[in-house]
Amino acid sequence: MSRLSRRDWMSQSLAWAAVGALAADGAFAGAPKRDKKHGRGRIHHHRNYPKAGTAPDSLNGLAYEKGLAFGSCLGTGPGKSASTAPGMKQFAKLKAGFDDPQMRALLVAQCGILVPENELKLYALRPTPKGFDFSRADLLMHFAEQYALPVRGHTLLWNRGRWLPEWVNKLDFGSKPAAAAEKFLREHIKTVCSRYAERIFSYDVVNESIAPATGEMEESPFTKAMGPEVIDFCFRAAREAAPKAQLVYNDYMSWSPKDATHRAGVLKLLERLKKANVPVDALGIQAHIGSNGMGASTGLLGDADVVEWRKFLDAVTGMGLDLVVTEFDVNDKTVPGTLVERDKVVAEYAKAYLDIVLSYPQTRYVMAWGLCDKYSWLQNTSPRPDGLPKRPLPYDDEFQPKPLRRAIVDAIAAAPSRPLLPMTPA
Repeated sequence: MSRLSRRDWMSQSLAWAAVGALAADGAFAGAPKRDKKHGRGRIHHHRNYPKAGTAPDSLNGLAYEKGLAFGSCLGTGPGKSASTAPGMKQFAKLKAGFDDPQMRALLVAQCGILVPENELKLYALRPTPKGFDFSRADLLMHFAEQYALPVRGHTLLWNRGRWLPEWVNKLDFGSKPAAAAEKFLREHIKTVCSRYAERIFSYDVVNESIAPATGEMEESPFTKAMGPEVIDFCFRAAREAAPKAQLVYNDYMSWSPKDATHRAGVLKLLERLKKANVPVDALGIQAHIGSNGMGASTGLLGDADVVEWRKFLDAVTGMGLDLVVTEFDVNDKTVPGTLVERDKVVAEYAKAYLDIVLSYPQTRYVMAWGLCDKYSWLQNTSPRPDGLPKRPLPYDDEFQPKPLRRAIVDAIAAAPSRPLLPMTPA
């Protein structure tokens, strides 16, 4: 276990003492086992639950001091949807963090925002053409409601064929494909947004629509039917269905020289959307540091073009857009050495990255793509050469804080203050 500072040790001890009291009182009604009286994930209205992420030394509490917020994804596992989208097949054994009471407790202790890991994606909501299945998304929404957690919606359209159900990829939009595709997307967006209304404060309206190699639009049945304007349509439909929500374009362009074409393509898209008065509010920076869109390692950490990265962020904020860090983790697949040495490299690299992004007052919050290493999606991607598990998140498999947590704390402390983005709890 990594050596901790006195402040980290005291903060963790206090947080877990509070969590222990909650668990002892049976507070985690979102437990995976069925409650005979209320059912799985149902809210026990006769109980009073604490608001999540309010401890001053929690990651969210520290972020709040600077007008930021900190949150994480939480997942219920792949479910039946793992076999419906081509890209999900490698994640068929993804562990469900929601099924672990300690994982839920850690999220309540440290976070002020929750985002469903996969449960609001089209392949999860509509694994077959027969209708919507909100059961898993509702489970997480019930959990968020218990602890007054604001919720992000991820994502209304993942505009890449590999992340769409096979039945959607095979759709025949007929003789008027644009109109038919618009009808499909309008129904989908309206159904999702109307179900949760203002309980979701922010949506990734479109996810990963720019191909990194070309800077042009990714292939999808909707792009084929509607062209680039599919993005415009989705944002306008989302504004109509969720008029008060923050609307985000989300992508994984990063600061490596290899990402130059990807960054240029995203800028081109955003410039076009703004010129057309499309209601986009922010750019979502996934911040899967050291990974590509499939979670594959992109090389040794340390490959960064800071000057060009700042130019990119300057250009985005210069359009009047906010920034949000949506899926932060650090892929240490190629980092050699002992656990202590690996953790040190990860923490230093993450600190450098966050220092830049958080230096922009337009950055409104930071979302980690998980808190505990063993529940990271990266454990299901190509393994390390030594066969050891990856260590991409701020807590290890035993829920103990790592140097990466300290790096996040230090980056938040160094960030300038800013107004807090209004977030309605679920």
